[in-house]
Amino acid sequence: MREKILQINNLSVEFQTDDATISAVTDVSFDLYRGEILGIVGESGSGKSVSCQSILRLIPEPIGKITAGEILFENQDLLKISLKELREVRGQKISMIFQEPMTALSPLKKIGVQLSDILRTHNKISKKNAQAESMKWLKKVGIPSPETKINSYPYELSGGQRQRVMIAMALILEPDIIIADEPTTALDVTIQAQIFDLIKDLKNENTSIILITHDMGVINEMCDRVIVMYASEIVEVAEKEKLFNAPKHPYTKALLRSIPDLYNRVNELQTIPGQVPAPVNYGNYCRFHNRCSEVFDKCKKEHPELLENNGEQCRCLKYVVSDA
Repeated sequence: MREKILQINNLSVEFQTDDATISAVTDVSFDLYRGEILGIVGESGSGKSVSCQSILRLIPEPIGKITAGEILFENQDLLKISLKELREVRGQKISMIFQEPMTALSPLKKIGVQLSDILRTHNKISKKNAQAESMKWLKKVGIPSPETKINSYPYELSGGQRQRVMIAMALILEPDIIIADEPTTALDVTIQAQIFDLIKDLKNENTSIILITHDMGVINEMCDRVIVMYASEIVEVAEKEKLFNAPKHPYTKALLRSIPDLYNRVNELQTIPGQVPAPVNYGNYCRFHNRCSEVFDKCKKEHPELLENNGEQCRCLKYVVSDA
């Protein structure tokens, strides 16, 4: 039986603007198992990043607020522990690879100092040993000429090298969970492949990864299990093979149809018409109904529940009719 390492129950997050309250995450629940790579996929604005930033309580206050839910890790709710206790979790037990390393790395410190600071904050280790350990990790992540680069500032490195430094920072303490928030968005395709290979090679069998992306190709390459989010809520959860071979939700089907096929030069690339609805007053209806190719009248009048069947979850009124 798989060991559950993280459990998120009924998480909701809101942001307050001058004009309205934004529902960024609505009643999201999911589990993470030890050793697995869990993908979270969806368009921009679907709630992927906010859901995972909530795990480490990185939601900017007072504009943002976690309004409901619990996040259980090591028999404690991370939403209820003190900031001092949370600092013991951040980095050492749960770490994060951010989307843009240039904004996550300090521009005022050399990368060797930033890596050493992480080690010395969480462990009793000398400055010399911390520097040596930092050098070892720069080599592990494939930084060229690490003896020179360790004394470089972030702006002196390429985008791919900065992202490798971020991976080293995330892994250097060998955490239980790594949250990778679209870690290759700013990189070219070749470097993207190298970064994903690097993450897979360096994670040990006990490390769990949450991979946030909008790319179904990356999901297919990297993940064991997949959560599909749309308009602040989960619409489907399934093992990767089941999701790709027999998707249940119309949104998942549309995402899969939009994957480019290099061997199919006859049909045009399919797109999903319309846009994700604004996260204000969603209303009591299916949030995907105005873009759905399988919509029927009930979809415009009733908000579907997320139902489970044989280990899979789907939020669709058609799924309720056929499988419930």
